[in-house]
Amino acid sequence: MNLRFPAVVCLTIGLLLLSIFAAAAQGSFSLSWSEVLEGVSVCLWNEQCDVSPIQQQILLDIRLPRILMALLTGAGLAITGAVLQSVTRNPLADPYLFGISSGAALGAVLAMSLMSGAITATGLGVIFNVTTGALAGGALSVFLMLTLAGKSAVQVEKLLLSGVAVSFMLSAFTSLVIYYSTPETASTLLFWLMGSFSGVDWSELLLPFGTVVLGSAIFFVFSRWLLVMQLGEESAATLGVPVHALRLGLLLVSSAITAILVAEVGGIGFVGLMIPHIVRLLVGNQLQRVLLMSLLVGAIFMIWVDVLAHSLLQDQVLPVGIVTSALGSLFFFIILKRRQSR
Repeated sequence: MNLRFPAVVCLTIGLLLLSIFAAAAQGSFSLSWSEVLEGVSVCLWNEQCDVSPIQQQILLDIRLPRILMALLTGAGLAITGAVLQSVTRNPLADPYLFGISSGAALGAVLAMSLMSGAITATGLGVIFNVTTGALAGGALSVFLMLTLAGKSAVQVEKLLLSGVAVSFMLSAFTSLVIYYSTPETASTLLFWLMGSFSGVDWSELLLPFGTVVLGSAIFFVFSRWLLVMQLGEESAATLGVPVHALRLGLLLVSSAITAILVAEVGGIGFVGLMIPHIVRLLVGNQLQRVLLMSLLVGAIFMIWVDVLAHSLLQDQVLPVGIVTSALGSLFFFIILKRRQSR
């Protein structure tokens, strides 16, 4: 058993690298693997190669940034879902259930709607941009959830019910903002809410990369306390774990990761809910293993979802959120049928 997990990790890392190269070769303008390798060598070591300037531009300016954003999004949402499920001891917990994604989407949509109007002319768009709007919305969702739960926030069930209520409420406000937007702005907001990696450039990768890396590091640092919390809150408090402070801190970190990703790529559901379940089937329930594998499997999953979104329809790109929702619904249908058959 001790040898199995390192082997699974190495295999998964190899599959991740393979997925990156395979995704880079896919598209309306196909590239061979040798051309992808040569293009990457140009990017990393500035070497001379036989790849044409057009092929280099397609690979380095369009496909690689999009693939890396998909990688970061899948990894960030997956590990956030695993942490939320551990904090609440509820297998259905994810950023959407707690209203974090809905709050971030509301803040981002409100920022985009305002930036398309008078706020751009006043120059406030530099301060009140999509990222700050999403962060404010994510923080608002956590605040509302804790306020609504009140003293019952110590009870996981009440916290989850408060999160569901906040999620529906903030989604309603998002729909209201879209309803009162201009037709052009409303169309843009609706497409953005469905999730997409199109149009990503290298400069947009820095903030999600730093957020996912820093947030994941925090999760791993406090993974031992999380493991103790799974034994029960009374037992964890007896062993010296600050249960309520830890839960609030991890909710805020999860909110920040989700908000940054939502601000960059829009709303993408089911990843934080589905990937931890798949990971537990592969490596068991040990928390540190689940966190590490959630990062890797989430990244692989999202890369191939993006490839699927570009491949299903000819000359059209499906929103990524539609694909993840369809796959997530099918996944849970299969899980429920398997449990019923047992």
